[in-house]
Amino acid sequence: MNIADIRSQGPVSTLLLIILALLLVQTSQASSSNPLPGDEIQAEEPAPATNIQLPALFSDDMMVQRNQYIPIWGTAEPGGVVEVVIGDDHQKTVVNKNGTWKVEMNPLPAGGPYTIEVIGKQSITFENVLSGEVWVASGQSNMEMPLAGWGQINNFEQEIAAADYPDIRLLQVQNATSPTPVNELEVDGGKWQLCSPETIPEFSSTAYFFARNLHKNLDIPVGIIHSSWGGTVAEAWTSKLTLEEHFHEFDEAITGLQNSGEEGKEEKHYAPDVLEDEQKARSIDPGFKNGEPVFAEASFGDEHWQTMSLPTLWEETELGDLDGVIWFRKTVDIPQSWTGNNLLLSLGPVDDADITWFNGQRVGSMQSYNQPRTYQIPGSLVNAGANTIAIRVLDNMGGGGIYGAPAQMSLKLNEQDSLKLAGNWKYKVAIPVKSNNPNQPTALYNAMIHPLIPYAMRGVIWYQGESNAGRAYQYRDLFSRMIQDWRTNWGAGNFPFLFVQLANFMDRNEQPVESEWAELREAQLMALSEPNTGMAGTIDIGNAKDIHPKNKQDVGMRLALNARATVYGEEIAYSGPIYRHMEKIEGNKIRLSFKHVNDGLQAKGSDELKGFAVAGKDREFYWADAEIVGDNVIVSSSQVPHPVAVRYGWSANPACNLYNGAGLPASPFRTDDWPGITKENQ
Repeated sequence: MNIADIRSQGPVSTLLLIILALLLVQTSQASSSNPLPGDEIQAEEPAPATNIQLPALFSDDMMVQRNQYIPIWGTAEPGGVVEVVIGDDHQKTVVNKNGTWKVEMNPLPAGGPYTIEVIGKQSITFENVLSGEVWVASGQSNMEMPLAGWGQINNFEQEIAAADYPDIRLLQVQNATSPTPVNELEVDGGKWQLCSPETIPEFSSTAYFFARNLHKNLDIPVGIIHSSWGGTVAEAWTSKLTLEEHFHEFDEAITGLQNSGEEGKEEKHYAPDVLEDEQKARSIDPGFKNGEPVFAEASFGDEHWQTMSLPTLWEETELGDLDGVIWFRKTVDIPQSWTGNNLLLSLGPVDDADITWFNGQRVGSMQSYNQPRTYQIPGSLVNAGANTIAIRVLDNMGGGGIYGAPAQMSLKLNEQDSLKLAGNWKYKVAIPVKSNNPNQPTALYNAMIHPLIPYAMRGVIWYQGESNAGRAYQYRDLFSRMIQDWRTNWGAGNFPFLFVQLANFMDRNEQPVESEWAELREAQLMALSEPNTGMAGTIDIGNAKDIHPKNKQDVGMRLALNARATVYGEEIAYSGPIYRHMEKIEGNKIRLSFKHVNDGLQAKGSDELKGFAVAGKDREFYWADAEIVGDNVIVSSSQVPHPVAVRYGWSANPACNLYNGAGLPASPFRTDDWPGITKENQ
């Protein structure tokens, strides 16, 4: 029976007609949504990606962080498929419209070697990959200081010869600045390196000894990503967002940095590489003519040169962030009685290099930015009356100029007879260099930290602070904000952040003093209030005459003790004594208590406990007698009948010897909160 036959049967048949029609519609819909085998509609799958590229963080011999998801990322032509394979783990993604892609591979246990394949139209393969503990090492010159090269640490030749650890992997980030965050970076050798006597000489010594200690004690592979730059300030390592939100004193500098990236800016300046070749530099230096230093000649007319008061860093003058070459000249009037006598010319430290002439004759030169200059002047050059000193100063980056204390600049016949040289000097900018100044807010974060994010790692070790000592109160907040900044931007939670407290440096003071370096150490100590931080004290292994002490073995070891105890769970001592609180007792005596006493406090190397000072309400400090009683120290002074405050190790280079039973030094501290000498500095 068809539909026409049903319709002819009347009302009942009409109802059946309606039901049949509905069934036919449902059958038609089912047929259209469920095609028969062989009739499937094929979705078009994106083609394999082309032109796949990855950052230099990814290479043969790389180290990935164990037991964490492993981000792997790069660029390619938009719309293509990228597949990443590690063993049985396969992850795919489609390149977005901006030409970037990222996958997260499943965690791996420590060990290897593994192979990582990145598959597109063409494939990239990374061989000999290890999984272990990855740490980022950053800061300024004491982190940068290599085993050999300019560093030459203690026993560097023996340490280099013994550095055969193929399960320690090294990645050296090259120095760079940027006005805005970038994603690319350059690394030495273009890839990760196996630790060996051939690869370790120019690597960070502190980071190497840290890695070696972890590797030996944890018995797992360790990788170090080293990204530091000597002489740099903490704000250069901090992102724009954090500085703009919390430190408006940097607003103008941030704006200036961003403007410096505009096309055509500073066109009259030379490129930085002109300073790397002395012959090239002299060829464009107006101070030389046919190879002869005409600006050094006594008869040269400098009456149209500008004037600068020395000593000073020229960045603190109207020149601003200038790198390059500046000539200085000064005419001094020498007494008749000095004629024909040998003299000693002292200039103080020069940043970075100098060549110095006396009456047109070269008398000395040096290429170390922190070493005072002292040059012998032969008597044959010394005349009665007017004599000319000429100095050519070359600055590669950061601070530049003749910058010591005024008393360091003199011309001496003997200890009794001398002429002061501090004051006005004539100067001329000879080679202005396009700024590559690393000490601009955000410049190093943008170029040397941002490109590392979000590489999977365990934590950070940090050695910096010297360049912020004059702004130690500001550093209290700045350093903590920088730590928070890195953690937020990495998106990896409160990863461990371990840092080195400043070592002892400079001449020792006979009486208690105020001190920028002591205030900076206090700011570092306060950073321990940030979660998951640790501090390695080095107040006992510095050098009064060298801001770059050679004992980096103990620095790396003390950082490693922090990591092994607080990160890896070893039950070991990892910190020197840290002041807890004070309680006044019995007249002129104050009792101090400490944590991290570890088998008891001790006065190392002496029966006398040194380094403590006390003050009354007049805030005048006097050296104190100190005695260890159990886990406490009791201090007093006959000159302070009613003490209210105690300080310990409070100077740039203190004589202090409080240790714990584990042989680790106590951190300098103070019990007062009286305003320091850096409180108003920004």
